[in-house]
Amino acid sequence: MDCSHVHFQYSEDFSESDLDQLYRLFQAAAFWAKNRSMQEMAVAIANSHPVVTVWDQETLIGFARATSDGVYRATIWDVVIDPSYQGGGLGRKLVQTVLGHPHVSQVERVYLMTTHQQGFYERIGFQSNPSTTLVLFNQPMERELAPAWQGAEAASSSGPPN
Repeated sequence: MDCSHVHFQYSEDFSESDLDQLYRLFQAAAFWAKNRSMQEMAVAIANSHPVVTVWDQETLIGFARATSDGVYRATIWDVVIDPSYQGGGLGRKLVQTVLGHPHVSQVERVYLMTTHQQGFYERIGFQSNPSTTLVLFNQPMERELAPAWQGAEAASSSGPPN
């Protein structure tokens, strides 16, 4: 496949049209992102740095983002390449572009999570690290319990602890 016209860019602003294309890309290529809403994706992107996009002219064909403290830790999220463009090295270049950004390139450790692509990431240089992964599943807001101090307030009418 000729990918000479494909270009990578760090994306500071994400238009509604870009978000719509990303939503379609996730639906086509990311089983782990099928239930995401466009509004939630916009929040995630706004809180990520860097965000890297891959374009075939005006069509979004790849995406990845990272979060980082810029010194100690970074995490890469949502790496995706349109299925019709896979196998040509674009995924590798996408991850390397994220890793090359100054906000990620100087941190001590870069993390990512993957369900089925361990081999792909190991070829880029990532190592398996099962001993440090923990997860907390937050409850949806409508089922969230009231903070503990509210129960104490109801019992004592003294308000939150100081």
